Amino acid sequence: MGLKRLLALVLLVFVSLVPLSGVAWAAGGNDLGHALPLWSVLPFVGMLLSIAIWPLINGHWWEHNMWKVSAFWALVFFIPFLMAFGSGLAFFQALEVILLDYVPFIILLFGLFVVSGGIILRGTLRGTPAVNALLLLIGTALASWIGTTGASMLLIRPVIRANEWRRYKVHIVIFFIFLISNIGGALTPVGDPPLFLGYLRGVPFFWTMRLIFPMGFNVIILLVLLYLLDSYFYRKESVPQQKAGRDPLRVDGLQNLIYLVIIVGAVIVSGILAKNPAFADQQTGALYGITLYRHGEEAIVLPYTNLIRDLAILLAAFLSWKTTSQVIRKDNRFTWAPIKEVATLFAGIFMTMIPALAILHARGAELGLSQPAHFFWATGVLSSFLDNAPTYLVFLTTATSLGAATGVPTTLGIVASEMLMAVSCGAVFMGANTYIGNAPNFMVRSIAEENNIRMPSFFGFMAWSIGILIPLFILDTLIFFR
Repeated sequence: MGLKRLLALVLLVFVSLVPLSGVAWAAGGNDLGHALPLWSVLPFVGMLLSIAIWPLINGHWWEHNMWKVSAFWALVFFIPFLMAFGSGLAFFQALEVILLDYVPFIILLFGLFVVSGGIILRGTLRGTPAVNALLLLIGTALASWIGTTGASMLLIRPVIRANEWRRYKVHIVIFFIFLISNIGGALTPVGDPPLFLGYLRGVPFFWTMRLIFPMGFNVIILLVLLYLLDSYFYRKESVPQQKAGRDPLRVDGLQNLIYLVIIVGAVIVSGILAKNPAFADQQTGALYGITLYRHGEEAIVLPYTNLIRDLAILLAAFLSWKTTSQVIRKDNRFTWAPIKEVATLFAGIFMTMIPALAILHARGAELGLSQPAHFFWATGVLSSFLDNAPTYLVFLTTATSLGAATGVPTTLGIVASEMLMAVSCGAVFMGANTYIGNAPNFMVRSIAEENNIRMPSFFGFMAWSIGILIPLFILDTLIFFR
């Protein structure tokens, strides 16, 4: 599809939607979530279906043209939105999601991707069931302290190299995504972005350690399942003869651990500064910063805390690139393709999910949620397809509206501990249900495919998650969220 054909197709969809927008959106007013009709989420659905189906139809075309698909759905949403609500609100919403959500998101992923790509584990490490379970356990433990993205990027290449000789290894990467890219990030606000948002809104830093019981329950069950499944496949492998000498394990590129600490520290410090009177209004919680765009009484402000954090992350990435031998990156099979794919697809996802998040924010309280199980599943199901950070925030706000007399005090109000636990676990755990549920899922899949591991399709991965995770989450509900 050439650029002219792409624009022509956008124009065709645009012409068909504008008459409808005049009817459905005209009564918008200032409350965007109530003004938007439910069908305004169709471009987001189209984006997801494109990611799921197009690689199955023509994988080669998709690989070279995914940016056109991402741009197409973004424009299918934005042009009718622009015509219905006017340029002021349309550009305000687009710039807000790009500058305050998408750009920091990509900067963090980029920094972790570059730094982790400069660390290599050398030596003889054979991917037996016990070794694989141990590697995934180590990564799961690290995820809460260096983030699910950091742990995923740090461990995925050693896991792939340890199992390079194996024929059956797709299941190892799938369990890697379940454990390291998602569930392992539940214990601290550094672990996963939703918990960091909760920390910024007053949830104590170590409160999330209470999630160790549901997290530990899930980790134990998944590791046992991995060991049993891997043992089954291992018995079907043609195990090569052990070499006479084993190369000792060693890590090269250790200076990158310093840069990794800089990135994690920058995230933590940005949260600390956000509570400092020099960087935020103590009454409203609004962060001080540089005003980038105004629409009426609202403004897009780039907080100084974000600026400090993002510059520190980019500096760490720059130092990593300059101080790490290119031999290490070559041996690590480092390429820019995974981060490029994530940046391309999530640009369209972030843009098209504006209506979904606005509607959810405006109407979330109308869902009739009143029990921990309700919040666990509502937060989790939507976090499987939407960005789990704003989804967490919507349901945290909804939970505080229930009027709990005791619980965890936040800037949004008091939330009952059991409700906060349900929202937190739903957002973190169920990001594992789809490739787009959490950013490292996509990056791990891309790195695995770069290393000739044929990963399941979008729906194929969901079949694994439905078969393994959904029964596990039902057990979570019965044990922890009744």
